[in-house]
Amino acid sequence: MTQTTPSAPARGFGRIPVTGVSPVVEGGAYPAKAVVNELIPIRATVFREGHDAVNASVILTDPDGNETRHDMTAMEPRGLDPWEAWVRLDREGAWSFRVEGWSDPWGTWLHNAEAKLPVGVDVELVCLEGRDLLEKTAQRADELGDPVEASILRATAALLIPQREATDLLDVATAAGLNASMRKFGPRELVTPTRDYPIWVDRRRALYGSWYEFFPRSEGAYQDEDGHWHSGTFDTASKRLDEIAAMGFDVVYFPPIHPIGDAFKKGKNNSLDPSPEDPGSPWAIGNAAGGHDAIHPDLGDFESFDRLVAHAKELGLEIALDFALQASPDHPWVTEHPEFFTTRLDGTIAYAENPPKKYQDIYPINFDNDPEAIFTEVMRVLRLWMDHGVRIFRVDNPHTKAVSFWDRLMRELRETDPDVLFFAEAFTKPAMMHTLGKVGFHMSYTYFTWRDTTEELQEYLLELSREMDAFYRPNFFVNTPDINPFYLQTGNPSAFAIRAILAATLSPSWGVYSGFELFEHEPLKPGGEEYRNSEKYEYRPRDYSAEPNLNLLMGTLNSIRRAHPALQQLRRIDFHRTSHPALIAYSKVDGDDCVLTIVSVDQTSTVEGEVFVDMDAIGLAEDAPLPLRDELTGATFTWGQRNFVRLSPSQPAHILHVL
Repeated sequence: MTQTTPSAPARGFGRIPVTGVSPVVEGGAYPAKAVVNELIPIRATVFREGHDAVNASVILTDPDGNETRHDMTAMEPRGLDPWEAWVRLDREGAWSFRVEGWSDPWGTWLHNAEAKLPVGVDVELVCLEGRDLLEKTAQRADELGDPVEASILRATAALLIPQREATDLLDVATAAGLNASMRKFGPRELVTPTRDYPIWVDRRRALYGSWYEFFPRSEGAYQDEDGHWHSGTFDTASKRLDEIAAMGFDVVYFPPIHPIGDAFKKGKNNSLDPSPEDPGSPWAIGNAAGGHDAIHPDLGDFESFDRLVAHAKELGLEIALDFALQASPDHPWVTEHPEFFTTRLDGTIAYAENPPKKYQDIYPINFDNDPEAIFTEVMRVLRLWMDHGVRIFRVDNPHTKAVSFWDRLMRELRETDPDVLFFAEAFTKPAMMHTLGKVGFHMSYTYFTWRDTTEELQEYLLELSREMDAFYRPNFFVNTPDINPFYLQTGNPSAFAIRAILAATLSPSWGVYSGFELFEHEPLKPGGEEYRNSEKYEYRPRDYSAEPNLNLLMGTLNSIRRAHPALQQLRRIDFHRTSHPALIAYSKVDGDDCVLTIVSVDQTSTVEGEVFVDMDAIGLAEDAPLPLRDELTGATFTWGQRNFVRLSPSQPAHILHVL
């Protein structure tokens, strides 16, 4: 049986209209995001005139140009004609997909048979048309090298005898095996493809990972008898890596490790009168010892940095470096490339400001003065660190730089070094955060920091997983050197546990900044989100074994995440109704793995209530038993649709594996 040759319409709609295709970013100007073996949805609206049946398929094209077909499923509400297919892309690189709408003669016949046979209308004609379809499909199965299936189809055709009972005829027509055969070999007419849309598939670390941030200069730092501070080094920092790996983290992120400027150097708590002992902010990059291509002499040299990177690799860790595209007044760029900056009318170079905040120790880059020279220099610096084993960069304030610059940089590095990942520190307006994701940033900080209630969290996660998933990957950091969240400023250990559990189970990537596990929480001033005695401006050596701490919980969370693919993905999350506003319940599913998490967001009181499980969301019948194991405690339960929970500040969550 000849299949209709597909042909994309030159413009507008084709014979079978297909619209609302996703995931599509800016009309296909940028690729949608995926990682290797991630389950991603492809959706479209497919319909036609009249009452004949339509169907739809996704055609995936891999980086070598090989095509595979994946049939779509009609979704509810049927009257709005939504279609969907979940697919996995099994290798890195540039993929594309198109949706093909097509007329479905078998679907049309089956609909007519189900309507007419029970009431005895056109029985002979219905059987005749059914036999004709089945025999033609058998011929196609023969042509495609499946004689067994062809024989079964011919035998089935012979069973469509008008004199048989209608119920028998319907049993033949609706058999599951027959439906599968017809989906595989049946006629596809008036095939109408969309254009091909791009998807870029990254390595899995672009989506999933547990991050830990610390300042190398603080690890091993000490004060001598005379009160002089001595900086930690890469070698002393390397010792901390063993403990971080033991807690199950995947990525260790370092703030800038470059020489720090002396001009306008900041002292403790961001003061303008530093003492000689104050190390200054590492984000004020550059002095006579070098700039972005140099290492602060107190930390070591490239040889010791290479040792640290090698040790991290032995432990299964990756080192992520801060890439802060700015300069101190002492940076070599200021004299060698003054065109990189903005010179004001009074002849001075403009420093960074975020009124009322002033950053006199930092000069921002002006991307309009000499963009080609800036781009060349930036690529040189990045490739230097890439050559020393760095494949992840956390980019400081990318939203204050030209989007077109990032667009070009991401495109070029994707061509030569597609394994290099960029993490956007862009706490800014949604449009800019979205756009940075679209042009290629692999992940970003998020508004999770300020989403505390059940309602806020549900609304935000549905936005991330349903509306932004094509172009934006979240990383839920529970704190940063710049942000001491209000929720944590109580110092209540329960608050820290709750936020860690939420971050680790809601987002495939999460992170902590050192000190979180020790419940550091004191703000610089009431109503502010900066830490008192911020590590940005001073050494902060810590005793990470001091009690109490969250080391065990963080290690447990990372272990649970590694054991459950469901927690390593973003797109398949569903929220379940609860009877108490402080209870949030959500499930994540990937293949056969399902995890149901219930968390109390009340850090001070015991919360009791009911959880109403949406059984369909986790792939079970409404009346099915729900066997569960709590991955935090090892306790087992058997639930149904409606279940009582009691969570306290000392045990604020259940992370339940559906057995």
